[in-house]
Amino acid sequence: MSAQTATPEVLWAQRSSADDESKNVVYLTINTPDVKSPSINLTSTSLSFTGSSSTSDKSYALNIEFFAEIDPEASVTHVSTRNIQFILRKKEKNEEYWPRLFKEKKKEHWLKTDFDKWVDEDEQDPEEENPMAGINPMANMGMPGMDFNNLDLSKLGGMGGLGGMGGGMDFGGDESDEEEEMPALEEEKK
Repeated sequence: MSAQTATPEVLWAQRSSADDESKNVVYLTINTPDVKSPSINLTSTSLSFTGSSSTSDKSYALNIEFFAEIDPEASVTHVSTRNIQFILRKKEKNEEYWPRLFKEKKKEHWLKTDFDKWVDEDEQDPEEENPMAGINPMANMGMPGMDFNNLDLSKLGGMGGLGGMGGGMDFGGDESDEEEEMPALEEEKK
């Protein structure tokens, strides 16, 4: 039985910057579990890849002609047991995103958007490198503007602590509050 040749799943995302070439990249991930002896040919206009799985009788092949030129010398490739990741440096510094990955306008079932790395073009902020920076956790709950990072619980006066719960938790209520004793349970009538 001969090996099957399949096109692996490919995830992609991009960033663009007219000023900073280090932020003018295409992120590309080729999902190839247990690939052995991968052959990668990266040029300024294309990427070709072949390899075979070390755990199954499957061969992989992929050929991509890019929408625009990249700088292969400034690009980075990382091969692991789960995938092959690329950070492809766009040759031309430009604020606008590429409209697509491929030179030709076509859709391929194996090409998907990498939503873990994707940022909308109009939401790019060259100052923010932290993907969690500027995110308001309450904004998604319909409570914009709520900032719990700087919440001062001592200003929540009048709550009187958590009476009867123990643990000495007090949220700044009136210190003259005294614990009331619970009334005794009525004896069951026989």
